[in-house]
Amino acid sequence: MFGACTDCATGHCAPPRQRSRRLFTGLIGAVALSPAFTPAWAREGVDVGPKSKFAGFVPADQLEQAGAQQYTQMMREAGQQRALAPMEHPQLQRLRFIAQRIIPHSYEWNDRARQWKWEVNLLASPQLNAFCMPGGKIAFYYGILEKLRLDDDEVAAIMGHEVAHALREHARERVGKSTATNVVVELGAALFGLGNLGRYAAGMGAQLLNLKFGREDETEADLVGIELAARAGYEPGAAVRLWEKMMSANKGAPPQWLSTHPANATRIRDIQGNLPKVQGLYARAPRPPQRFPEAPPLRTAQQSNG
Repeated sequence: MFGACTDCATGHCAPPRQRSRRLFTGLIGAVALSPAFTPAWAREGVDVGPKSKFAGFVPADQLEQAGAQQYTQMMREAGQQRALAPMEHPQLQRLRFIAQRIIPHSYEWNDRARQWKWEVNLLASPQLNAFCMPGGKIAFYYGILEKLRLDDDEVAAIMGHEVAHALREHARERVGKSTATNVVVELGAALFGLGNLGRYAAGMGAQLLNLKFGREDETEADLVGIELAARAGYEPGAAVRLWEKMMSANKGAPPQWLSTHPANATRIRDIQGNLPKVQGLYARAPRPPQRFPEAPPLRTAQQSNG
């Protein structure tokens, strides 16, 4: 789900001096003095670098399978509690419509996304929350739509951000880091006859909903998210409005969403600074042929849908 570091949550996290995984514009600038020398891999959009090498510690297919199993279990339990929106629910149709526009633009970021069995569901919960598990398993909680009064562009900002976490394999990276740490511990224990290797992979799926991403992961998700939204025809600047709303929501008790996705001025400035990189994409993108109304109060929505 939404990830964070402790300093970000309190608004004290300063921008990193160097984001090694996403800033490689110096290479572009060095060879772009003449159009004839523009490298083949130069692209329009945001600048992010290679994925973390820690992701390689965990097979992608295993993590995606674990995510699918946990997602299926969640949806089954929600259905049993009558908390899973039916196919005809207007807000679920809204989410799936927006997803259909975003998903085709995900393939450039992760070729595995072409084979993912994407799913989008809506949970009848007042929580301000949303997530995308590895393998393209998306869920929104009704509360985030209703309480923040999100328009379609703002929904696309959240969805783009969550999909970006899956595309950049941030969960795989986090599990990989945990795996690497546990391997070292197990190796040390084995040398002294105190343990055995292999236990580090246990419980992989159970971790996915509780992972907290670092500041660098969050920045990547923000930037890739605004590009996905722009290419899908949704206003990328809506991400700024979204986080401003989240800052306002955080004045009282912090909502669930902010426990792992801090909203602060630094984050907003970072998004604003990168909007020019995606404005051209948005200007040329076909606009969505359909717009949806804001989510009504949860009780009203439940009554109108039986």
